[in-house]
Amino acid sequence: MLKKRIIPAIDVAGNKAVKYVQFRNPAVIGDPAELGKRYAEQGADELLYLDTTASLYGQDVKYEWIRGVAEQLYIPVSVVGGIRTMEDMKLALRAGADKVGWNTAAVDEPTLLEEAANLFGRQCVVLALDAKTIKNGSGETVEWEVYTHSAHRSAGLDAIEWARRAERLGAGEIVCTSIDRDRMRNGYDLDLMKALAEAVNIPIVASGGAGSLSDIGDVFEYGGADAALVASLLHYGELGVADIKRYLQDRNISVRLGEPAH
Repeated sequence: MLKKRIIPAIDVAGNKAVKYVQFRNPAVIGDPAELGKRYAEQGADELLYLDTTASLYGQDVKYEWIRGVAEQLYIPVSVVGGIRTMEDMKLALRAGADKVGWNTAAVDEPTLLEEAANLFGRQCVVLALDAKTIKNGSGETVEWEVYTHSAHRSAGLDAIEWARRAERLGAGEIVCTSIDRDRMRNGYDLDLMKALAEAVNIPIVASGGAGSLSDIGDVFEYGGADAALVASLLHYGELGVADIKRYLQDRNISVRLGEPAH
């Protein structure tokens, strides 16, 4: 059985690490490389950096901060946001990213996923899927709708069907953020993660909503996720990566253990 992964998520605006609530109202929390190094030393399995402003405002990717991160880290790094072309992906990988995420550009031109997988290998290709819950008149969830442009614009796509198509095209992993749960600290959307895990055969990375240790354990045990993004709990010093892994081990959830790096 593959071990479950804990992936700190770090939002980047310009060259600064920031903290958002539901993709809005950023507050600076530090330097991307220094923050990443701290989590790597705590035992993080990977890191994910999300440049939300690049996607929302059509800005170019700032490759300098990616290089700065790569120079200090020895664990896999994913970069999501602002990737629009094969050249963007090539430059991100050359700057030191191990995986590159596609969201808005892939929705606009799905064959980009296929081209990226053919050129660089599907192990490098991440689908960043931002999904919003759609309910019926009785308040029951009927589907999840795909949003783009840093969760500001509906794409009019069903999230589960889009995930299936993205896998066929060449996505090697899906990072799914529940917009409704993002930074709300009320737990991951377990129904959404479970539906995705049952629909595709590639890893699902759950994002949006971790507010406690039990939330993280639940998304593995009941949501079927392969990895969990964690942000606020780590950024505000409430927990460390080692605390999370010890808790998961106590719940008999398989994780990679070992002494944190120094």
